[in-house]
Amino acid sequence: MTTSSILILGASGTTGRRVTRLLQSQGHSVRAASRHADVRFDWKDPGTWEQAVGPASRMYLMAPHEQPIDPAFVSLAVSKGIRRIVLLSSQGIEIMGDERLMSAERLVRGAGVDWTLVRPDWFNQNFDEGFFKPAVLAGRITLPVGDTKQAFVDADDIAAVVAVALTKDGHEGQSYDVSGPRALSFGEAAAIIGRAAGRQVRFAGDADTYLSEQRALGRPDEAIQGEIKAYGTLLKRGDATPTDTVRAVTGHAPKSFETYAAQAAASGAWK
Repeated sequence: MTTSSILILGASGTTGRRVTRLLQSQGHSVRAASRHADVRFDWKDPGTWEQAVGPASRMYLMAPHEQPIDPAFVSLAVSKGIRRIVLLSSQGIEIMGDERLMSAERLVRGAGVDWTLVRPDWFNQNFDEGFFKPAVLAGRITLPVGDTKQAFVDADDIAAVVAVALTKDGHEGQSYDVSGPRALSFGEAAAIIGRAAGRQVRFAGDADTYLSEQRALGRPDEAIQGEIKAYGTLLKRGDATPTDTVRAVTGHAPKSFETYAAQAAASGAWK
């Protein structure tokens, strides 16, 4: 693989900006693309697609939450010279029936170029950068997954795996389940965050509390019940099993949840 440009979609997002920063620090030529970047890319504006690809031959492919990946863009990218695609997917998509990501995986596998699937468990950063942050600040996280353990993984480690898959040979045709070093329940994760942040953070894992809180937000019952059903599949799956992917691919151990929480607290994330 030559050292031509690497296109990073979602370059301002949780993993995209980390992949961009890491590759740039390694001396790679990066096209960091997003709706508001110098390299403009918008899934809803096909007029931005071709110029975003530019001279790139490798691509980090991901889409915003609930946004499907358009097959027309992948076809265009391949026609313009993309020869390696690393897709950000997710663990458990078959169990949860996530057709959006299952379709994306099928699309990439059938694109006719080298591909790697990166399938992380829950992001650590959901708690300080993402949708759980308001709940942490309010002192209670509610999610109908009971006490099942999840193998929370740090976005820095996800980015490191992505960077290797984009720049090194030997990862073609691989599907990598990426996790942290051990599985934790949400209650355990909340307690670790609480200790690091110096605040009380409780967890409610039952469906009734989730339903009540979501109704209070004015959301329709149909949507809430659909979410409860989807999360219920994680209950049926049981505890997640951590993988050794981060160490095997990157050569370093994955970040512990305690280290993540201490770093996030020190940055002022939960002030």
